[in-house]
Amino acid sequence: MVMIMWLGLLIPFFGTTLGSAIVYFIKNKKNELLSRCFSGIASGVMVAASIWSLLIPAMEQEKNILIIVLGIFLGALLLLFLDCIVPHMHPGTNDEEGKESHFKKTTKLVFAVTLHNIPEGMAVGIVLAQAIRTGSIYAALALSIGIAIQNFPEGAILSLPLKSNGFSKHKAFLIGSLSGIVEPIFGFFTILFSNWILQCLPFCLSFAAGAMLFVVIEELVPEMAQGKHSNLPTISFLFGFCVMMVLDVILG
Repeated sequence: MVMIMWLGLLIPFFGTTLGSAIVYFIKNKKNELLSRCFSGIASGVMVAASIWSLLIPAMEQEKNILIIVLGIFLGALLLLFLDCIVPHMHPGTNDEEGKESHFKKTTKLVFAVTLHNIPEGMAVGIVLAQAIRTGSIYAALALSIGIAIQNFPEGAILSLPLKSNGFSKHKAFLIGSLSGIVEPIFGFFTILFSNWILQCLPFCLSFAAGAMLFVVIEELVPEMAQGKHSNLPTISFLFGFCVMMVLDVILG
């Protein structure tokens, strides 16, 4: 079970690493449509994961729907708070958010992706904590694989702009990969508090779902809608959504 736990924690990080490696295969010219499609895939996976891996299990265990609603809103409020205080900049824009700072643009790009990864790490940690107690290993691995799939485009979304801004391929790859390390860290610390988490598991599941949905609505959806109209980002969203749904149904 310990090996499964570490595997579940590290699979999403491997997804980020593979996505960051795209800098070695794409020319220097920035492809805005490709980045938007990547955001669409990531959005679809996160929405599906929020529903099938987090909210549905939460509602199956908690009959008081107000607990679920409270968890969703508090999870979103946590990310809103972090969004307001952490200086960051989203890929594809020059709009800075959070507190004013003298950090470089590239640092703010990394902070933006790091904010994405916090709720994902929490979600994986919570589901793994549940798996340790109940033995539902495949459901936990389904979420880890799904998050890894959505981390693939996120790694690319970060590493490609870094390369466009003058970073070498190797440095862009390294920074893009390391941006995903926050997920296993947050997942691990979530598991450390599993005794408390399991006592209020439905609330924690909905809390993680709310945080993930905030990221989708506030950051990823606007990114996929930027620029000239195209249906490809929408199709990418549906693709990511269906992949995560199938994964959860088959493995869950």
